[in-house]
Amino acid sequence: SPAQKLVFNRVNGKRPPLLLQQISAPEECYTLAHEENVRFVYEAWQQVEQQLDGIRSGESACGPVQYVEKTPNPGLKDFVPIDLEDWWAQQFLAKIEN
Repeated sequence: SPAQKLVFNRVNGKRPPLLLQQISAPEECYTLAHEENVRFVYEAWQQVEQQLDGIRSGESACGPVQYVEKTPNPGLKDFVPIDLEDWWAQQFLAKIEN
């Protein structure tokens, strides 16, 4: 015997409203103020990098001062800064492998 067909009856003969749902994470909305803040920080950092490059190449004697601690904290003697790019790469590869 042939397989039975599923039949869905409409309520009151009306089509159900279409719901557009995103399966993935919703997109972030950035306000104008947020974009302005990001642009300000980016441009200010670009200036600092240019000035540091100028000092390194001997073009300028004045500019930003790089802080170097004269008496290091003994509790931080074994401190190793984390390389975020490497950490994210390891996380990504671990997800792929699993």
